[in-house]
Amino acid sequence: MSFPFDQNPPESQEPREAPQNSGKVYTVPKVPSKKIKNIVITAVVAAAVLILGFQSFYIINEQENAVVVTLGTPSAVTTPGLHLKVPLLQQVRKVDMTIKSFPIGYDMQTSESILDESLMITSDYNFVNVDFFVEYRVTDPIKALYASRDPVGILKSVSQSYIRDTIGMYPVDDVITTGKSQIQSEIKEKIIARMEEEDLGIQLVNITIQDAEPPTTEVLDAFKAVETAKQGKETAVNNANKYRSEQMPAAEAQADQIIQQAEGEKASRINEATGQAERFNAMYEEYVQYPLITKQRMFYEAMEEILPDMKVIIQDESGNTLNLLPLDQIPSEEKEETP
Repeated sequence: MSFPFDQNPPESQEPREAPQNSGKVYTVPKVPSKKIKNIVITAVVAAAVLILGFQSFYIINEQENAVVVTLGTPSAVTTPGLHLKVPLLQQVRKVDMTIKSFPIGYDMQTSESILDESLMITSDYNFVNVDFFVEYRVTDPIKALYASRDPVGILKSVSQSYIRDTIGMYPVDDVITTGKSQIQSEIKEKIIARMEEEDLGIQLVNITIQDAEPPTTEVLDAFKAVETAKQGKETAVNNANKYRSEQMPAAEAQADQIIQQAEGEKASRINEATGQAERFNAMYEEYVQYPLITKQRMFYEAMEEILPDMKVIIQDESGNTLNLLPLDQIPSEEKEETP
């Protein structure tokens, strides 16, 4: 809008000089700052209301459950459809209730074996590669979210434990051929019972043996080395037992001989000690009756023993001689007179 120079512009507009040759004045509208502030506040409030409005609703699909947490207290919502919640005070965590799965012993994307999980030993000490496929589902969404940090990881660990325990109870032929169904059934029962005890909100649906085969060439070579070492051990044990069987009779005979010699020496020493004790007692009795004569007799016997070649001859004033040593040369009449 333009106005001639002799007319006043409206209050909301202020004049601006036009180009020199135009002869007209142009004006620009001026918006009050208060009005701008009101517009901004209105826009912010509308956006907040819109956001809170969207956050007040949530949808549960057919195969889902929701856990609504109100100020830290969880509660389950299972009805599919549109539901309301209190923004900022309630949080919603959705839980997929469909059957899920994971492999044990192989990678689903590459189909390559994972030896740490698949390699097992049977009851007849053979190695075998066994792959399993585990199916599970959530039974309690609240426990599945809050009873443990990783319920699926716990299920996998429990499954691996019972798989190895059960495989170790069967020979390799049953694992590879005829015993698969029975093995699967036993493992499933054990896992279900254990998960009920743990009460983690998830349940085993099924577990199946995907494949069972002998291990790779490297593992077979290692197994053969183990078998060779085991046979070497058995050979060494057998040789040791054989040597023991050969040496034991001779050792026992030698031990018996040593024991018999010791017993004989013992009896001999006892008899000798007993004889010496009896001789001493008899000598003591004789000494009690004839002390002086007994001392002389003991002296002569000792000298005869110490100096066997010594001769003692006594001659009296009348010229009679008496041979004291050795004692066996004393005449019998003299021996009778001496005591």
